[in-house]
Parts: sequence; C-alpha cells; structure tokens
Amino acid sequence: MGLPPSCSPVSAAFAEAFHAEAGPGAGLSFDRFMALALYHPELGYYRRSRHRVGYAAGTDFYTASTSGPVFGELAVAATVKLLAGRDPADFTWVEIGAESDGGILAGVNHPFAAARTLRVGEPMDLGGNGVVFSNELFDAQPFRRLVRRDGVWHEAGVRCDQGRLAEADLGPVADPGRWPADAPEGYRIDAPVAAAHLAADVAAQPWRGLFVAFDYGKPWAELAGECPEGTARAYHQHAQSNDLLARPGEQDLTCHVCWDWIATALETGGFAPARLEAQEAFFVHHAASYLEAALRADARQLTERKRSLMQLLHPAHLGRKFQVLHAWRENIQVSP
Repeated sequence: MGLPPSCSPVSAAFAEAFHAEAGPGAGLSFDRFMALALYHPELGYYRRSRHRVGYAAGTDFYTASTSGPVFGELAVAATVKLLAGRDPADFTWVEIGAESDGGILAGVNHPFAAARTLRVGEPMDLGGNGVVFSNELFDAQPFRRLVRRDGVWHEAGVRCDQGRLAEADLGPVADPGRWPADAPEGYRIDAPVAAAHLAADVAAQPWRGLFVAFDYGKPWAELAGECPEGTARAYHQHAQSNDLLARPGEQDLTCHVCWDWIATALETGGFAPARLEAQEAFFVHHAASYLEAALRADARQLTERKRSLMQLLHPAHLGRKFQVLHAWRENIQVSP
C-alpha cells in the first residue's frame, strides 16, 4: 500500500493504549491511530508538556509564531482592517489551539475587548462577538488514509504486533460514493475529515464575527487528482519523514487541509462565502499600513523585525507555503 513500515518499536505504554483502543488483535484506521498518537491524554504528542515549536534543541518545527511578536502585530492589523469599521473593542479575540498560554498576542498591544486562548483538550466555548483565530490548527487534526486498489478505495490502517507498528489494509471503505471513482491504481488520498468537523464545531458555537485560519492546504480537486502519493508527513527535530508510524507520541503528524471542506462547513453554519489568500497576499492586502510603517522605520538597517517580515512574506519562506481562510458571520448562531 505504500505506507512505510515503522523502523522502531513502540513503548509498552503505547502498545497497551493501542490495544485498549483497537481491541485484541484488531487494527485501527489511520485517523484513530493518529488521534491516539497526537491526543492521548498522557502519551499524545500534543498533550505532552514540552516545547514543540521554535529553533531550540528538542523542537520539531517552526511556524509563523516563531517570528516573535511581529506575527501577532500583523494579525491584529489585518483583523482590524477586516472588521471593516466595526469597533474592535466590541470583540473578543479567541485563539484556538494555541501552543502557549498567551498565544500569538502575548506581549502584543491590541484593541480588542479581551484576548484568550483555548488550548488542546479544552472545551469549545465561544459566544458573543468574536475574532476566532487559529495558526496551524486544522492540519494537526486526524486524517483518514485511502488507497485505490483493484478499482476500489481501501481504508489504510495500523496494526500493533509484538510491540511494533505496521501498516494494515482494513478493506474497502464504508463510504465509497464520497471518493473519486476514476482515480488510478495506487492513488492515495490523505483525507482531512476531522479538520472539516472541527470547522463545523466552531461554526456551531453561538458567536458572531470573524473567522481567521492560517494553515497549509489545497482545494479538493488537487488533493483528489494531483497528489498521487498523498500529502501526509511526519516531523521530528526539524526533519521531515514519510515514516508516519515511527516514535508515536514523539513526532508530529500532519497533512494538507482541504480548504473547500472547511469553507463549506463555515458557510453551512451561516458564514458568508469564505475567502482564501496566500499568507503573503493576506498581509499585503489587509495589513498594508503596518507594513509601510515598519519598513519606513527600519529602512536603513536590517532589524529583527525586518528579518521576521521577510520570513513571513517572502514566497520562498512562509509567504506562499501558508494560506489564510477568513469569513464573516453577521448573526449569532444558536444550535437547535
């Protein structure tokens, strides 16, 4: 099936957790394995108390937030512009999935009524007027892995035998009508279904305002027709790997989100049609005043702020790698 076997055994604790979830001798679909590896209360990668983001020893990847307060300042400037004349003091900034307690606005002056974070595992609690923000939240949600075999889509899974993980073919998928019928043999889809469910959960909360998500993703047509090897990968100590089964709980697992699915979830929840922009274009379009002032102030020297701006905006760095999906909802939604 093209899934690389793990080259390292798993801990006894993880093997025990795997069998408790799967049942004796059974396998897990990849999304269930990923939920275990990333979000198990004690063993999950995102539940462990450690630094994952940054350049220091022991970290695994960096994001826009690694650029320091500049990212938060840019996000504030762009968000105020997107509020289109509405008073920011009437809105609460809520960062979902923040890596730190303060989120990207830690130490950043902002005009909002308040700023708070929702960490991994905390209940969703959104209401009133809000700016709901996330940075690389949706790509960290569990995804299914599907492989086309003999003209049929099969569910890729994982088995744990004698303390080692191995790929498993769990048979034809239960929802074949959802996937492209003309895909070639061996085509793989890493389907970020949980990310779409999360967007629907956000939209189901009783709040009004602006949704802003920074992440990397592709439209469904590209995922379904132009990515024959899928988009999943693992990150450990800043090295990218295709071995998704190695060191569960100690490495990050991710795939490209499907922007179409997230936009549809928002629009179904009452949002106006969402707009998707490259990170570079988003800041140029919506934070132009901040950029002009910063570049004018730092015109004669290569400051740390200018370095951060280059990293965030340049197409060769993060400017094109990441996209921003934003949408507005006028009326507060109340679940039936």
